[in-house]
Amino acid sequence: MNEIFEAIKKASVEIQKIIDVGDTGKSENENSTGDTQLKLDIASDIVIEKIFATIPSIKAIVSEEQEAIVPLNEDGEYLIAYDPLDGSSLVDVNLSVGSIYGIYKNDFTAQNIIAAVYVVFGPRVEMVVAADNCVKMYKLFNNSFEYIQDITLNEKGTITATGSTQMCWPDHHRILVNKMFKDGYYLRYSGGMVPDLHQILLKGGGLFSYPGTTDKPKGKLRQLFEVFPFALTYEFAGGAASDGSKRALDVETTHIHDTTPCFFGSKDEINKVLEVYKENV
Repeated sequence: MNEIFEAIKKASVEIQKIIDVGDTGKSENENSTGDTQLKLDIASDIVIEKIFATIPSIKAIVSEEQEAIVPLNEDGEYLIAYDPLDGSSLVDVNLSVGSIYGIYKNDFTAQNIIAAVYVVFGPRVEMVVAADNCVKMYKLFNNSFEYIQDITLNEKGTITATGSTQMCWPDHHRILVNKMFKDGYYLRYSGGMVPDLHQILLKGGGLFSYPGTTDKPKGKLRQLFEVFPFALTYEFAGGAASDGSKRALDVETTHIHDTTPCFFGSKDEINKVLEVYKENV
């Protein structure tokens, strides 16, 4: 497993260089879910795949930017699903973006995820590793990642970050959000999943929500590349994650590019979500 973490560190240093000097324009390609790929997405994806291909313990990979699973080493033990540069459209306005990695065994399903890593590219480059039931943060100094701290969530937070198009929210989600504002929660939302979830983790708690909507009833965020890695991270940090009715890591996957509604936060906030959504199933 350590060689995978080292590979992610190496890829992150290269991706930071791509962000610094790369082309922020659009390519002529679309990814598997119909999003137009930025040139940064493609360049980051190439870097990661090239580095992972050198790691004997990785059996196969699947990228959010590619259609299918890519076999690497027949005798490998681990499967990795990753989003090479989540929120890449924010680069040209100089907001933080990130990479997300889910490490699986046997099959790409929630029940088989064993570790997760995400990297924030912002004013600082930080890497967060969820493994062995704990969450550790590292910071990039002179092309080397150094350990900074363990991350744990409080039982209750003060931040709410809610995505998707508000006009398409179900009424019960609108009620949930409005109640949180009345209870004194602060809105903190950049439009980037990685920095927004990172902020909640570092500030001790809160709620990130991306509900099912009238235009996207199964949500927008992808299970293998985004939802399951962060669900594992939040659970290991002492929080929770849900699809609105059950634990996020109990969600069934039928296709590698499946999406799901998702909520991540402190236990108190997730209980609020379950209470509101239970009444409106």
